[in-house]
Amino acid sequence: MYRLRVGVLCLVMVFIFGMALNAAGQNKSDTKEAVEDMLVPMGIIVLEPDPSVKQKRAPVEFHHARHFTYDCRTCHHKWEGSTKVANCTTSKCHDLLKAPKKPTKYLTYTEKGIKYYKYAYHQNCIGCHKEIKVKQEKMEMLYKTSEKQKKNVPTSCTECHPKE
Repeated sequence: MYRLRVGVLCLVMVFIFGMALNAAGQNKSDTKEAVEDMLVPMGIIVLEPDPSVKQKRAPVEFHHARHFTYDCRTCHHKWEGSTKVANCTTSKCHDLLKAPKKPTKYLTYTEKGIKYYKYAYHQNCIGCHKEIKVKQEKMEMLYKTSEKQKKNVPTSCTECHPKE
């Protein structure tokens, strides 16, 4: 009886191990091709509105590499993972270039609000940064941190849009 259990267990382990290797082998070529085709911008990306929009504030310097710990689809929510990332204002995502006449609130997640590119950026960026700031403040209460260790995330207008 003991030999039978050990034999069945070994067969199950071989089956699971074989399936894992098979899956890894199939995905390896797909992943390699996807990585070769994917171009990830490094350094600073300047986020600015469409040229037809009159800017009231300076463009935002976005440090793309600092955000690599997040899933790409957090910001690029319509991206499938294998195609080139499309510009939000041209991909029928956040393509409303003028503010809605009567927004319910400045940062609301409504159909009109999300279509307006400025609301979408502000909601996503500021919302995330405020969450991070709250987590950091909780951590600071638990542990003593020096000023050098603190990682400040911008949450005010002038921190993202510096005066020119």
